[in-house]
Amino acid sequence: MERFDENDIQYQKAKRYVEKLRGFYAHLFVYIAINVMIVFYNYSHLKPGESYFEFKNFFTLTFWGIGLLAHAATVFLSKSGYLHNWEEKKNSGTDEKREERFVEKA
Repeated sequence: MERFDENDIQYQKAKRYVEKLRGFYAHLFVYIAINVMIVFYNYSHLKPGESYFEFKNFFTLTFWGIGLLAHAATVFLSKSGYLHNWEEKKNSGTDEKREERFVEKA
């Protein structure tokens, strides 16, 4: 088995991506599990003749789903380049400002 250098930049990026991916799948699992329980609860507490298809029964599903989509976007679209480029710009700008402050103090 090949050992990886933990200081390697590519290794660190891959590790960070896997952690983000794992976090997303955990979020997805909890979303599905909780919403299945909510659906079961709502369905079992319907009054006779009442329709299940009312907004109140889909409130959590809808708004938590929007949050889940945002989480998915940050995980999967970060590989597309836009978020990565923005992150790199912010990191390089921060590094340059730190260097400037260090030089000014010296």
